[in-house]
Amino acid sequence: RPPRSTLFPYTTLFRSLSGYYYVSPLLRPEETVQCKARGVFKKRGISPLVGDKVIYELSETGEGVVREILPRTSELVRPPIANVDTVLLVFSVAEPPPNFALLDKFLVHTENAGLRTILCFTKSDLYWPGDESAPGKTEPEAEQLKTQMRMYERIGYEVYLTSAKIGTGIGRLKEALAGKIAVLAGQSGVGKSSLINALVPGIQLETNQISHKLGRGKHTTRHVELIPLGNGGVVADTPGFSQLDFHHIEKEKLGGCFMEFREYAPLCKFRGCLHRQEPGCQVIAAVREGRIAESRYEHYLQFLAEIEDKKWRY
Repeated sequence: RPPRSTLFPYTTLFRSLSGYYYVSPLLRPEETVQCKARGVFKKRGISPLVGDKVIYELSETGEGVVREILPRTSELVRPPIANVDTVLLVFSVAEPPPNFALLDKFLVHTENAGLRTILCFTKSDLYWPGDESAPGKTEPEAEQLKTQMRMYERIGYEVYLTSAKIGTGIGRLKEALAGKIAVLAGQSGVGKSSLINALVPGIQLETNQISHKLGRGKHTTRHVELIPLGNGGVVADTPGFSQLDFHHIEKEKLGGCFMEFREYAPLCKFRGCLHRQEPGCQVIAAVREGRIAESRYEHYLQFLAEIEDKKWRY
């Protein structure tokens, strides 16, 4: 009989589904234990998250109970996941076209959480059928996308152009995720599952086998799940979604979530400058001089208005 309580030294809660939590000491599906959470968590307003390190108790029936959640190093609300150190934001170059306002909103949340962020643009074969270094098409849409990608690189983000269909950029991206615990996030339909299949060949077959074992249908991303990459890295597949809110971000902290604002904000004339219409604002000056992209600044103003509107309504 196994010990009544077992503490595992590595991230063990790798899937949450329909009120059940699935743990494995080494992320091995064949060693999965299905758990329920203690009622005390609900009373405290706490929920176990995928990525949590937990202590669970195993019953004679083989089902577990999560008894304790160890302190988290990080926590995201949407997608709900703990202890990640990297966020991989996934957007497609087309079908659907990239929503840069949503991308910037994701970046606000990842910057607020203090996480390394990588941008991945999928389906590159729809614009550039060859290697990503090739000149590619000269259509305005393709050139505009290249310009946008370079803009994010100048800000300081890692940007990868990939195609799961023809393998473009997959090796470089996998190297960037080695040894990391990364969460994938982005709109529905951008190809996150296809990207994971390219990063981990055979994972779809494996996932189907796990699904059969757990009494589920074939894999569709309706929950958060950790998947080992085989190089010391772990990625979390998440449901696609298109809306984020700013409940946990104060308007005074919003500017700090725009990486390129940080160089200029301390030079503003007034302390607590919101970079909207204040005289002597160095962020506004940088926008006018082309040192900060107008699109990013417009999104900042849009998000600031959203935060103020929510505060007013609540």
